[in-house]
Amino acid sequence: QVQLVESGGGLVQAGGSLRLSCAASGSIFSINAMGWYRQAPEKQRELVATITADSRTNYADSVKGRFTISRDNVKKTVYLQMNSLKPEDTAVYYCKFTIRFRDYWGRGTQVTVSS
Repeated sequence: QVQLVESGGGLVQAGGSLRLSCAASGSIFSINAMGWYRQAPEKQRELVATITADSRTNYADSVKGRFTISRDNVKKTVYLQMNSLKPEDTAVYYCKFTIRFRDYWGRGTQVTVSS
């Protein structure tokens, strides 16, 4: 059984930084894509960033130049370095792993950016 656990969320002032982590546990041979998504109150969940097995990255326009996604395949972990945070980045952040064509989601971690 695959489980994902996010960490690193919290409260930060605008302009600050946070680093999110998401680690997978369970019987996993290899992980294809990893990604971060977020959902603000009364809004739909949206893509933040993804990274493929060969480390190709993709970012939402709203976070380009401020966020960086990376992965550690040995630790089965994906990271999201978030810099220059804005109040509009406030949301619950979820990680998603694609393993053998099946998606697994974490439970989310709250990020709150105060103005």
